[in-house]
Amino acid sequence: MSEDNQKEEELNQNGEEFNSDTEDTSGDTIKRVTGMYRDWFLDYASYVILERAVPAIEDGFKPVQRRIMHSMKDLDDGRYNKVANIVGHTMQYHPHGDASIADAMVQIGQKDLLIDTQGNWGNILTGDRAAASRYIEARLSKFALDVVYNPKITHWQASYDGRKKEPINLPVMFPLLLAQGAEGIAVGLSTKVLPHNFIELIDASIKHLQGKRFQILPDFPTGGIMDATNYNDGLRGGKIRSRARINQQDKNTLIITEVPFGTTTSSLIDSILKANDKGKIKIKKIEDNTAADVEILIHLPSGISPDKTIDALYAFTSCETSISPLGCVIEDNKPLFIGVTEMLKRSTDRTVALLKSELEIQLNELEEQWHFASLERIFIENRIYRDIEEEETWEGVISAIDKGLKPHVKHLKRAITEEDIVRLTEIRIKRISKFDIDKAQQKIDSLEDQIAQVKHHLDNLIEYAIDYFKRLKKDYGAGKERKTEIRVFDEIERTKVVIRNTKLYVNREEGFVGTSMRRDEYVTDCSDIDDIIVFTQEGKMMVTKVDTKTFVGKGIIHVAVFKKKDTRTIYNMIYKDGTRGATYVKRFAVKGVTRDKEYDITAGSKGSKVLYFTANPNGEAEVVTILLRQSGSIKKLKWDLDFADILVKGRGSKGNIVTKYSVKRVELKEKGLSTLKPRKIWFDDTVQRLNVDDRGELLGEFTSEDRLLIVKQNGTVKTVIPEVTMHFDDDMIVLEKWDPKKPLSAIYWEGEKELFYVKRFFIDSPDKEETIITDHPKSYLERIFTNYRPVAEVVFVKERGKDRKDNLEIDLESFISVKGISAMGNQLTKDKVLEINEKEPLPYEAPEPTPAEEIEVVDEEKVSSEISEEKKSSKKSEAKDDTDPSSNNDEEGQITLF
Repeated sequence: MSEDNQKEEELNQNGEEFNSDTEDTSGDTIKRVTGMYRDWFLDYASYVILERAVPAIEDGFKPVQRRIMHSMKDLDDGRYNKVANIVGHTMQYHPHGDASIADAMVQIGQKDLLIDTQGNWGNILTGDRAAASRYIEARLSKFALDVVYNPKITHWQASYDGRKKEPINLPVMFPLLLAQGAEGIAVGLSTKVLPHNFIELIDASIKHLQGKRFQILPDFPTGGIMDATNYNDGLRGGKIRSRARINQQDKNTLIITEVPFGTTTSSLIDSILKANDKGKIKIKKIEDNTAADVEILIHLPSGISPDKTIDALYAFTSCETSISPLGCVIEDNKPLFIGVTEMLKRSTDRTVALLKSELEIQLNELEEQWHFASLERIFIENRIYRDIEEEETWEGVISAIDKGLKPHVKHLKRAITEEDIVRLTEIRIKRISKFDIDKAQQKIDSLEDQIAQVKHHLDNLIEYAIDYFKRLKKDYGAGKERKTEIRVFDEIERTKVVIRNTKLYVNREEGFVGTSMRRDEYVTDCSDIDDIIVFTQEGKMMVTKVDTKTFVGKGIIHVAVFKKKDTRTIYNMIYKDGTRGATYVKRFAVKGVTRDKEYDITAGSKGSKVLYFTANPNGEAEVVTILLRQSGSIKKLKWDLDFADILVKGRGSKGNIVTKYSVKRVELKEKGLSTLKPRKIWFDDTVQRLNVDDRGELLGEFTSEDRLLIVKQNGTVKTVIPEVTMHFDDDMIVLEKWDPKKPLSAIYWEGEKELFYVKRFFIDSPDKEETIITDHPKSYLERIFTNYRPVAEVVFVKERGKDRKDNLEIDLESFISVKGISAMGNQLTKDKVLEINEKEPLPYEAPEPTPAEEIEVVDEEKVSSEISEEKKSSKKSEAKDDTDPSSNNDEEGQITLF
């Protein structure tokens, strides 16, 4: 092997030869690419990470942003500049096209912090783009000029072509990266720092300087509502849930006034229309009235629940988005993954270091001014300039001045240099002739005061930095309050809020269920994400997902939409254990199962058969009649069985023995009432939702007929049947269990007469929302009382020159009788009122309530008839006590616990 070939082979093996060409026998050139991908790709990835996508920790800017800000400072003269001109100027520093520079500049301008914009800069709410750069203008904001620039403490480097100098990092004295946020995708990594609130960042910086703990959470320019429970300090693995602000305008209209971060009104409307097309929600039409503020009206068809629709919008559209932050920055030319707390600490510490550098430079400049002012006074006051009259050379002049100054310079802070003497020689004769010793001394004294002040700041640097941040907050904090509301979101179960957009059918004999079997028996409406529960004659149970057609087993006796963790639906069943076994009765609930797994709800014997089965959504317990077959010497062939006597157990329990003899049939004798207790309902103020999980304030125990009383600050009153899907407005002032027999008392300001009025009333129309104040635009609700005997305290305004009137306590029960809800009421007082307070109510003894049966849901149309039938049944039962065979102790009529 020749020496050249051997060398080429070694280079190829080491992957270091990039341009080695050889020729094969056919004469084609072969290029070796060994090592190219390794080095070239790494160079490219490093360039994208460091020079394009990821911001620096020092100033929070990406390179293109830093160059834009530097160019704007170059061009700054206080007036607006065409963005096209700024872009062209930036191209002296940025080695890329004008489009990328213009886009980056628009993004900075839309954040409304560093750039004062003029013209159409687009809209972050609607997603509209900015006008062309030749039509829009910009200049630096006062905030940017205050905190971003200081050439004296800026480090510089040559631009990409060596013609200009650009800053390595700008001396930003503010946590700008956290205020603006940043997002970028590089090669092999990305960054996503969410924007935070301007005022909260300053407060956090001050707390850090004071050695206190702090927490910062994102604040989005689009507003909305945010759950930052899993924010994880902005590190990888964290998550933010952002929701649109949706309110109910009326019973058929919803209004969206704020959108989630990262979405626009256009994309939001598209997602809503898409969900409507898929049948997840049901809407009539959408109106987009967005201008300066978001306003999207969603019109609902009649009969559609607004509360469920709001939850469905969060579950199936972009009204709720999930944002995953990833804190990645550049430090010392390397990517660094840190949380927002550490970012703020480093930014604050760097601000302190920059403030210190500024003070040191300022101190040096002041000392130089003091030094020369002192020399100038000595030079002129002692007429040293006369010593140079006879000198013929420059060296002689310098020497003469130096010799003349020596007796007077002991108090100076540094030695005199030749440069100092040269400056003295440049003083004009006119200045010497008009020199005022007193003014010169005043200037020196002023400089000494400034020097002392700067030294004080340096000695108390932390206090100085805190004052600096407080000044920023005072000067620039107006209008920068938090826009995004922080809440803890309740989990939305998609199956509970989805619109039932399809129909479920069953073929009981063949054992098929599905949505495409239109010729078979209709079961119920359902959605395509629901689960269904099926029971068969053989005592098998299965839960499966809704599909077009699914085989679950022949002899279907019950099929319904399955609700996970449902403890209120109770199944009543009588079955025969095997072909020759006894007959059993059981009651059970199905809380959770494995999908598509077959469960046996009998004792498991072969040949078992279900004789009677009902599904009761509120634990109803009916009475059935058991009829036996005639066999041998059985004395009792018929008796009644009340399911209320059977305890509710798990689905795997065997049950209680009904009889060991053959059952001919089971007949329903009497429909039952609920055996479940009234449901306790709580209100969780954190998430503003109702729940049955013991979270928040207990509102009470509710049956199906009980209602919630809701009073709003705008004077509207209504009662509603409580549902866990309900939403509540922010202006709600009363939420409690409604007692129809308890009157409400209200004190309100009547706008037309400009007086306070009192009224007491009952709610006569529970299903209707009514206003209890007059419709004058200046009328408002002052106080609402829900006690039986409320007492109010009136505090009067002190009139000039008179003593304040004593406070007036009013027993509202005695003050005014109960009237209609639309009545105006009685005038409270003609005197000017300062405030009205609620006092302890007078004692009230409520009448002893009749013990309520544990009833939750009944058939309202048949309540009265059922009660009368129950009374008749009990009378017959009493008359037959001595002769009823079921009272005997025969084995076939005995209900025994298994």
